[in-house]
Amino acid sequence: MAPMGIRLSPLGVAVFCLLGLGVIYHLYAGVISSRLTAFRQRRKVDLRDLLAVSVEAAVLGGREVKKVHDEDNLKERSKGKTKEGANELLTQGDLQSHRKMYNLIKNSFPNVLVNSEEHDNMVDKAATWSRDIPADILEKIEGGKDVPVESVTVWIDPLDATQEYTENLIKFVTTMVCVAVDGKPIIGVIHQPFTEFTAWAFVDQGSNMRPRSSYNVNPPNVIVSRSHSGKVKSYIHGAFGNSTSITEAGGAGYKVLSLLEMPTREAGSIDQADVYVHITYIKKWDICAGAAVLNALGGHLTTLKGEDIDFSGMPVNKGGLVASVGVDHKAILEKLASWDPEKH
Repeated sequence: MAPMGIRLSPLGVAVFCLLGLGVIYHLYAGVISSRLTAFRQRRKVDLRDLLAVSVEAAVLGGREVKKVHDEDNLKERSKGKTKEGANELLTQGDLQSHRKMYNLIKNSFPNVLVNSEEHDNMVDKAATWSRDIPADILEKIEGGKDVPVESVTVWIDPLDATQEYTENLIKFVTTMVCVAVDGKPIIGVIHQPFTEFTAWAFVDQGSNMRPRSSYNVNPPNVIVSRSHSGKVKSYIHGAFGNSTSITEAGGAGYKVLSLLEMPTREAGSIDQADVYVHITYIKKWDICAGAAVLNALGGHLTTLKGEDIDFSGMPVNKGGLVASVGVDHKAILEKLASWDPEKH
């Protein structure tokens, strides 16, 4: 008589498997939990660290900008034309600065999204953050300001005022880094390569800058672009009167600095203005750092309609801008209220 086969109950098999899974879970729960915790920690970044690396990146980029200029090795060429028909120039200074700034930030914070004005495939693995935090940042800013890495967008401008750079109008030139969290500009760094002065600010935390003690508003001295102006002069005279003084300057970073109290000895000679107005399209890497600096000092950088600019997503800001600090921003906007950027 043949031996009877062993028949396993499906229910018994299921119970046995569940018991096995339970044993495995208890054995490895601690390991899994610790690894998940480590993963979550890696997915956060300390904003003070990002401020420090942003300063270092702007300074390193600035050295490349100055080096190319001093060696008279600009190799300028056109990237195309703006909406207004002006040439968009690219120089060796733009490229070499981009390589230093972009690779330094990406190597130090590989999970952070970095948007740069320039694009280049050269990878520099040696560009890593020194881990040094400048003394003035240590003095004013506490560590532990952690945010999820997914909420961070970094905007870098490796060489602001390229047109002026090619014309040897070097006082207008800056390198800039901005850290936006959930689209809001939180950290701004504006570095002047040819004076080696660096302005920085961290919203609600501190800055090495401050507003001037007084501003004129009736009428204000308005600073505008010298190369992407559109119809801005007639617009400003219409809003503030024909006696309004208008200063033409290169570089959005420079124009923001013109609104602030500048340490002249370190920063060199900078025009003073009361309001910065721009009515044509402008890229977010041009204005994010300035927006963060002004916000940190109680000022504003908005569209011409008074809207906050979302520093995430697409790089173009189509709504123009008004920047001020130490004045009634709302009153300035009211005088500009008839402006419709879609018609200009």
